[in-house]
Amino acid sequence: MVSDFFYPNFGGVENHIYYLSQCLLKLGHKVVVMTHAYGNRTGVRYMTGGLKVYYVPWKPFVMQTTLPTFYGTLPIIRTILIREQISLIHGHQAFSTLCHEAIMHARTMGYKVIFTDHSLYGFADVGSIHMNKVLQFTLADVSQAICVSHTSKENTVLRSGLPPDKVYVIPNAVDTSMFKPAIKQLSRDGIVIVVISRLVYRKGADLLVEVIPKVRFIVGGDGPKRVKLEEMREKHSLQDRVEMLGAVPHAQVRSVLITGHIFLNSSLTEAFCIAILEAASCGLLTVSTRVGGVPEVLPDDMVVLAKPDPDDMVDAISKAISMLPTIHPQVMHERMKKLYNWHDVAKRTEIVYDRALKCPNQNLLERLSRFLSCGSWAGKLFCLVMMIDFLLWYLLQLWQPAEDIEKVPQCIKQYQDDEMSGGISEDQHFA
Repeated sequence: MVSDFFYPNFGGVENHIYYLSQCLLKLGHKVVVMTHAYGNRTGVRYMTGGLKVYYVPWKPFVMQTTLPTFYGTLPIIRTILIREQISLIHGHQAFSTLCHEAIMHARTMGYKVIFTDHSLYGFADVGSIHMNKVLQFTLADVSQAICVSHTSKENTVLRSGLPPDKVYVIPNAVDTSMFKPAIKQLSRDGIVIVVISRLVYRKGADLLVEVIPKVRFIVGGDGPKRVKLEEMREKHSLQDRVEMLGAVPHAQVRSVLITGHIFLNSSLTEAFCIAILEAASCGLLTVSTRVGGVPEVLPDDMVVLAKPDPDDMVDAISKAISMLPTIHPQVMHERMKKLYNWHDVAKRTEIVYDRALKCPNQNLLERLSRFLSCGSWAGKLFCLVMMIDFLLWYLLQLWQPAEDIEKVPQCIKQYQDDEMSGGISEDQHFA
């Protein structure tokens, strides 16, 4: 597993990588995570279940992503892949520089690669155009790709030009053992609406400012838009109706959710939204903007969707309040157990891994022909980048042959888990 986004940072991508890795370990695979250094956290660390994490000594540049170096990470990525005897590389998130570079180097070395896209991007603004071209470069050479929703798949195919039959839809999931309803159901005398989100434009923080004055809220999260929410609270004298919690550690999210009746998601773009699953697992009725892959997440009786407009959001909240008498948190929790399960996600991902490993090997000329189709100028540039990468890898092979790199002993922990037993026929190693 390779991404700039991993613990101790918290978010949907980080949770996805962690829970997927844990379930793959239980299926009998060896899983190694590679991410950049976080503060003083560098080197090799071990997490629950024996999950091995390489915090490579690369500092984040902006928004927790590393500075693009193209070839600077080749030596260390090569060493890790050979040392850990990796079979397949799984990169996560289009915005992760480390993910793109690892996929490029891995393909140069002849490894099979998988890419999971967790976000939606547009087609008109400068940032999206740039990111789409980078994604087109990366996905031109991947074995298979995964998206977290059908909307995300459509978006990825349009942005990258990847054949739809190479893109699979595997949704996120939720740890229902962690997110449980309150033991005692809350009184409905005073309706409380919970918001837990990064307070940034993409998450609809500006929309939230327009909605909040009309209802009572608990807001958990931090970001550049927090100041605007604080100003709104002061302007309307809503200190008694709007509680600002600041950043909420993931381990405490459940304790915040069970204090409310309704969960509000005001995102302006969202490929899936794990926060909705966590809220539903805790028995909260969800009100959300109808954007991206959100309409695919929950059944109609568990969510009220609205346009990303303040008045429509208020109407949706009013409708949700009228639906509260029909909501039974424990029943909703049991339904979520059946709908979303990380073990099921791992088994479906395992199928994609198997298909990727069966893809035929390609030589450099065959790979370059795929990059030429990325555009008259971009295609030639991509080919040049790949040829230089191949040359540098060849020189590294001469300078330090793979046989001289010490291999890590293969000690895969065997789990005694009745639910997971019988799901693997032979060990594969994934990074």
